[in-house]
Amino acid sequence: MKWNLRMVAAQRDLWRPTEVLAAFQQVGFNPSLSKVAALWSGTPVTVRLDDLDKMCAALNCTVADLLQAEPLAAGQAAPESGQQAVGTEKQPGSGSVQPVPRSRRGAGPRSLPPS
Repeated sequence: MKWNLRMVAAQRDLWRPTEVLAAFQQVGFNPSLSKVAALWSGTPVTVRLDDLDKMCAALNCTVADLLQAEPLAAGQAAPESGQQAVGTEKQPGSGSVQPVPRSRRGAGPRSLPPS
């Protein structure tokens, strides 16, 4: 994903994080200046949906304006045979690995929980 906060802010004639913070505060979004500066200077790892909604309200934009999908890099090609569950990727040089259940001590029937 490409983070476009600076571009969207520039289109609204906001050129500094302090100006963006003032716009956020007008809609009731009160992050710290350091948080706004971090959003301004780089792509955030996570953004709360509530915060994203308030950012869009303050900048009069849509989520699609702030977040733009980018094609995957050559090394990160999407699976060709549909979707895969997480953790089912094959590791290079290894065969099919299946989990092995642990054996229980005593191997008898389970006891009842304490009452």
